[in-house]
Amino acid sequence: MILAVSDTGVGMDAETRAHLFEPFFTTKGVGEGTGLGLATVYGIVKQSGGHITAYSELGRGTTIKIYLPRVDAASELREAAPEPVVLRRGSETVLLVEDDEAVRELTCEVLEMHGYTVLAVADAGEAPRVLEGASRPIHLLVTDVVMPRLSGRELTERLRSLRPGLKVLYISGYAGTAVVHHGVLDPGTPFLQKPFTPDALLRSVRKVLDDGG
Repeated sequence: MILAVSDTGVGMDAETRAHLFEPFFTTKGVGEGTGLGLATVYGIVKQSGGHITAYSELGRGTTIKIYLPRVDAASELREAAPEPVVLRRGSETVLLVEDDEAVRELTCEVLEMHGYTVLAVADAGEAPRVLEGASRPIHLLVTDVVMPRLSGRELTERLRSLRPGLKVLYISGYAGTAVVHHGVLDPGTPFLQKPFTPDALLRSVRKVLDDGG
């Protein structure tokens, strides 16, 4: 199946087309875009077994084509047995860096209800100060991937220079396949896609703390 989307806009030059599907690449001004829109689309298409192309001419517009494999027969839907809910409690201290207030408050509430101590900041630039000033060891960093001042990966590198071996769990509303494919995160890096359920959060946090990250 082919899905094609075209416009009659200003088009793109060869240099822009070469970077079109790279995460964080944008032609918009500072603060006007994350540069992850088409990178996310790219990841979803690849995850579905398809591919995506872009054709553009300056002054004539752009055409994006998505090629997806055809399904000859409807897949059988089988209702999976629900997994038993297990309260995954902990007593560790978590440094949470998340600029979305609603996500930050919910994540704090879930973790604190299950025994964790949470130090939460909205600005990645504040995290090093919180880490160094903490009265107890910080066992895990939970950080968004895309933030205004520092990316999650840049923040991790900065904090690990202060606390080598600090474990980390990345969270993002963008598909993990997109950020991994383009090198924003390494394959196998602990990652949880938003929106997530409380149980998914607790599972991921416990796994990173127990297995490393």
